[in-house]
Amino acid sequence: MKAMKNKSTELRRHPWDVSIPEAKHIQDSLRALWEGRDRLGTIRTVAGLDASFVLTESQALCKPLSHWNRLREANRAIGCVVIYQFPQMQEIARTFATLPLEFPYVPGFLSFREIPALLAALSQLKESPDLLFCDGQGYAHPRRFGLATHLGVLLDKPAIGCAKSILIGTHGPLAKKAASWTYLLDEKAAGERIGAALRTRDGVRPIYVSQGHRISLQKAIQLTMAVSSGFRIPRPTRDADHFASEVKRKLLRGELSEK
Repeated sequence: MKAMKNKSTELRRHPWDVSIPEAKHIQDSLRALWEGRDRLGTIRTVAGLDASFVLTESQALCKPLSHWNRLREANRAIGCVVIYQFPQMQEIARTFATLPLEFPYVPGFLSFREIPALLAALSQLKESPDLLFCDGQGYAHPRRFGLATHLGVLLDKPAIGCAKSILIGTHGPLAKKAASWTYLLDEKAAGERIGAALRTRDGVRPIYVSQGHRISLQKAIQLTMAVSSGFRIPRPTRDADHFASEVKRKLLRGELSEK
């Protein structure tokens, strides 16, 4: 048992400055550690996590770039975490970290750009949160290993992916009432259920929930609704997104020091 645990720990450690084939191999290897059933424990705190990217120093003075080119040309990542008591959803802490980017912008491998900064931000907390809400995909990913899955497996923490748009998959009609949901299906994989389209508020566009790690899809939907506060985007990822944008603006204006 001890040898198996040590092997699992070693698998979770990997470099970030790798080639695309190496990144794919890391995803495939770590996916063997993924758990799609509930192993949550007591949830006293939850965290919202998001990352943004910035072009700093002399490069920032270049001609204006499009949104996608800004993502590709960015040279630093900003990882942001906001922590709440659960179920009260009272904010108790927030932190951020900035790191040089070591991985190119390649769809399907974005966790390799975001996670190092998110881990650096999480390391500043006195206590680790019990549940992670990630602004991105989990199991609803071409290799079933999106940001929420990657981070959840690395930390061996329960995690949920809450994405604003679909990366892969399709879904059928969805009732307009809040808490309505339907399966997100991968038709290229014999209709595998990879997540859910979830209506968090009456009449708004759905978000796309998928399992990160150590949680069932039904529980992920239930907990996502529990932290949604009348807006389309659940509070943890909404606040983390706003925090990331705020930190980015202040860094660019020189109003905030990198850490």
